[in-house]
Amino acid sequence: MLPDLDGLTLVKTLRGAGCNVPVLFLTTMCGIDDRVEGLNAGADDYLVKPFAFSELGARVNALLRRPRETVEQKVLQVSDLKIDLMTRLVWRNGQLIDLQPTEFRLLEYLVRHAGQLSLVPCYLKMSGTFILILKQHCRNPYQSLAGKLNAGNNSDLIHTVRGAGYMIHETA
Repeated sequence: MLPDLDGLTLVKTLRGAGCNVPVLFLTTMCGIDDRVEGLNAGADDYLVKPFAFSELGARVNALLRRPRETVEQKVLQVSDLKIDLMTRLVWRNGQLIDLQPTEFRLLEYLVRHAGQLSLVPCYLKMSGTFILILKQHCRNPYQSLAGKLNAGNNSDLIHTVRGAGYMIHETA
């Protein structure tokens, strides 16, 4: 019952895009079918209103205790770009690139989802840490990140999909 779309569609879209942020439904939809549908859509937990704030706090803490995405690789690579996840260093064409922490996180996300559209503007208005980070950092820092990656190189790695988002993919 969100203003622009329903929570099920939002969580399905997030999960389909590979976004693994914890999702806790807070809703008045209390039927067993509603709960099953929400959890099957990709929610990590489901809490029906009215609820006790102590229970909400306990559920949020439980979600935060869950291990995040495991680092299955130590180095990510797309084309001539390499990202060392352990040292948090980035190279393109063998040249070390100095990135700010937010630029590094954004680049890591884009590389992990190479070839996929990485954000959709209508979801930027929704609350959520990752989405808000992208919203705040896709203007100047995005240009800064793209500028740093493209400096001294003949081809761009990060591409704007006009009106839809950003994508990183192999150069031709």
